[in-house]
Amino acid sequence: MAASGRPTELSETQFQAIQARKPAAMKRIETYLKERLGEADPTVMAAFRELPREYFHYQYDNRQATPGVAYEETPKPWALGYGSALSDYLGQAYMTQIAKPKPGDVTLEIGTGSGFQSALLSRIVKQAYSIEIIEPLGRAVGRIFAPLGFTNVHTKVGDGYYGWPEVAGGFDIIIVTCAAQYAPPELFKQLKPGGRLVIPIGQPFKRGQILYVYTKDEEGKIHSRRDVGVYFIPMTGAMMKTPAPKPETKPQAAKPEPKPEAATPGTDAAPDTSVEAPEMEAPPPGPETPKPDSGSGG
Repeated sequence: MAASGRPTELSETQFQAIQARKPAAMKRIETYLKERLGEADPTVMAAFRELPREYFHYQYDNRQATPGVAYEETPKPWALGYGSALSDYLGQAYMTQIAKPKPGDVTLEIGTGSGFQSALLSRIVKQAYSIEIIEPLGRAVGRIFAPLGFTNVHTKVGDGYYGWPEVAGGFDIIIVTCAAQYAPPELFKQLKPGGRLVIPIGQPFKRGQILYVYTKDEEGKIHSRRDVGVYFIPMTGAMMKTPAPKPETKPQAAKPEPKPEAATPGTDAAPDTSVEAPEMEAPPPGPETPKPDSGSGG
């Protein structure tokens, strides 16, 4: 952590305790993905095993490292400061797997947060881009990748509503780690044919948010699929000021991808594309509850 400009005090005993918890956390992720998606993608699991999750536990507003809480037995979000949060690792694994990242892909994350989500994608894809709207958080997190040797992660401070149009060719995957009131049109424009947009949609700080998966076919048509219920801190910036556009044509509903019936945490209902979906991320953030000016949950 010191090389990234973030002071920390971690004894050898504390470090070994963190590493001792990691195998059980990896097993929880594997079981979770198998129960909900039928299998745990080996590439997603390998990426999780490679990343030192404790490195991403840090409260940026008061410059306090919190690596000792990593790989907690009951997964939950953890505060990063500035109203942002590190999402729980089960939710991150789920969103990563349904995004279907592949070697050679170029990805965009809206809401850098801790940097963990883009770091995870970077272990699988060719290039990973990420945008953070909260300037002090975005600048600080932008410095954490070089010490890890992650040269294929690119970050900037900006409003993710507009995507990153300067990236030539667009993106194979766009993953949004904050709740939008609707899918920003610019993101569809920057999605490659055959690409996938994974985005939580719902009202700020209210239950009933739904994770949607949008796909763009080879003809450029957009198809949508409801996935599971979620709870994310809101997308800010232009999203809060711009009315939802009136589409010329409504996105076509894609055929649901087959998946085993398995309940998400805290419910007895199975994810479904036609009924109200259960919530996937129910626990509140850890030491600090995100404030109304919340940024991302990456």
